[in-house]
Amino acid sequence: MAVIYGSWFDHVRGWLSMRGKENFLMISYEELHQDIRASVEKISEFLGKKLSPEEFNSVVKNVSFKVMKDNKMSNFSNVPDTILDHNKGQLMRKGIIGDWKHHFTVAQSEAFDKIYQEKMAGLPQGLFPWEP
Repeated sequence: MAVIYGSWFDHVRGWLSMRGKENFLMISYEELHQDIRASVEKISEFLGKKLSPEEFNSVVKNVSFKVMKDNKMSNFSNVPDTILDHNKGQLMRKGIIGDWKHHFTVAQSEAFDKIYQEKMAGLPQGLFPWEP
């Protein structure tokens, strides 16, 4: 199956090949969502940037899903319709962890799990909190 931006599996495997390098930080949406404050701290430490309490609180406030969904600089609403068809849905939907499962039938979910196991074979287990 062809997708507009290429294989998700190839994309993720490419980035995962960077694990262990000092200039690479891997963080999942689930991790961000579960503890945004700890995630901001982790990212600022990785970047070597000490944030003042005011800066830290501003980052935490402005990276919330609601704020980013409403921000034209992050929600792709400024992208022309000739490039992104806005009538087919929004880039940022609900911001709910695992919501994709509500869009798959049982058969699709089982098919995804099988393909995931094949395409991601050889990688350590537990890289993603939603792994089958």
